[in-house]
Amino acid sequence: MTKNSSPPPPAGPPWDLPVGETPLAFVDLEMTGLDVERDRVVELCIERTVGGERVALVSTLLDPGERVGGAAHVHGLDAAAIAGAPAFDAVAGEVLEALRGAVFVAHAAVWDHRFLGEECKRVGLVLEVDHWLDTLVLARRAFAFPSYSLDALCRELAIDRGRAHRAESDVLAMRAVFARCVDVLAPASTRDLWDVRIGERHARPTIVLACEAAVKHGLPVRVTYRAARRAPEPLTMVLLEVRSDLDPPGVVGYQLPGRGRRQLRADRILRIEPATAGTSP
Repeated sequence: MTKNSSPPPPAGPPWDLPVGETPLAFVDLEMTGLDVERDRVVELCIERTVGGERVALVSTLLDPGERVGGAAHVHGLDAAAIAGAPAFDAVAGEVLEALRGAVFVAHAAVWDHRFLGEECKRVGLVLEVDHWLDTLVLARRAFAFPSYSLDALCRELAIDRGRAHRAESDVLAMRAVFARCVDVLAPASTRDLWDVRIGERHARPTIVLACEAAVKHGLPVRVTYRAARRAPEPLTMVLLEVRSDLDPPGVVGYQLPGRGRRQLRADRILRIEPATAGTSP
């Protein structure tokens, strides 16, 4: 199995729960710019959900204390818009409580994580989030689109975009994108989504195990496969071998009907499930 380039999340909840039972904290920030050390957060939304239902919400404008009006051409939050807004330290406790025990989810998540970590550090707190899910990464695996910006994904997936580059609207759109990714990837757990990687040639362990089980049983399976720069392709196959000596592992079988031989890269298999009744090898 392909080696992971970073240590996995700790065993147990929340990562080993089914996605529908996992506390998820959808996070979006609007900033004065993209310099993590100098720029500040001017709007924040964290929506905590379980099973698609909201259980907590922190949504507020923030007074950055400096660089007021930075990036206002993007989000519209100039000095007048944030007048009277609280400083981050006033809501820091709510923020950490909304995140506690939940899986952090964001779009291009490394930016939100870095900026939120810096805001916490400035007020003497620690953001105890070492792992996250990134809807940008999930969408790049699940779909074949020209662009994976939140705007583009909403357009391609017919999702109501709302007001772009405002934190609460972005979270709402991100939740819809996340749900569509989950529908395509059919994860066994939230950890299974963390194992989705782009550019690392990393095969999800649950997919490899499912392929190995299909080889053992010899029955037809339905494989959803997404080759590079191509849309997901449903294949009905009988799997013959999992080549664990390859990186990433290769999956060898024949396609039905016709018995044409195929070799698939395991990291590009989106899901695998029993074939419909009546399919014969």
